[in-house]
Amino acid sequence: MDARVEKTMEALRLNKMKPFYAENREELLKIIRELIKDDKLITAGGSMTLKESGVTEMLMSEYPNVYLDRSTGKNPEEVGEIFRKAFVSDTFFASSNAITEDGELYNVDGNGNRVSAMIFGPKQVIIVAGVNKIVKNLEEAQLRVQKVTAPKNTVRLNCATPCAKTGECERLRSGSPCKSDARICCSYVTLGQQRIPDRIKVIIVNENLGY
Repeated sequence: MDARVEKTMEALRLNKMKPFYAENREELLKIIRELIKDDKLITAGGSMTLKESGVTEMLMSEYPNVYLDRSTGKNPEEVGEIFRKAFVSDTFFASSNAITEDGELYNVDGNGNRVSAMIFGPKQVIIVAGVNKIVKNLEEAQLRVQKVTAPKNTVRLNCATPCAKTGECERLRSGSPCKSDARICCSYVTLGQQRIPDRIKVIIVNENLGY
């Protein structure tokens, strides 16, 4: 564990979020199995990190009667109902767009289901993030979303936004806010010190994962 990761984990701890460190994906899955062993309902937000790390596959194969994935929704109404069930789940999985060295989680969302479940509802929230998500402060976190996270996600989701073509946020490029109907940057949330200690667990993996 390098000094930057150690500093970030200590800051998360001071912000009443419980940090974990996984050297690899095998260690990551071992930690997760222990944290969710008694769960009756597990949900998740959209995340390339969860897919790339093998977490999504593990949940679907090892917890078929416990994990509820959005992919099981047959239409937008059913998907929306799955989103709402997150608020009564034992565990909600997600990643974070950025984690600051001050122990803050910075996230930008489109529908808002991911960030809202992080804030309130599930008994515990497990954030999985690669070391590439660690930034110095909130300013760097915002730039990361504008230059990396949002453009890559709009390309992946086939969204007709300016950043999908230019590779960076319209505000950075022209100084004007994005007015696209396909915009995915709608809700901006910073999670700092928590009222419920250890409800949010943050597992930092020593790999580059997701956007």
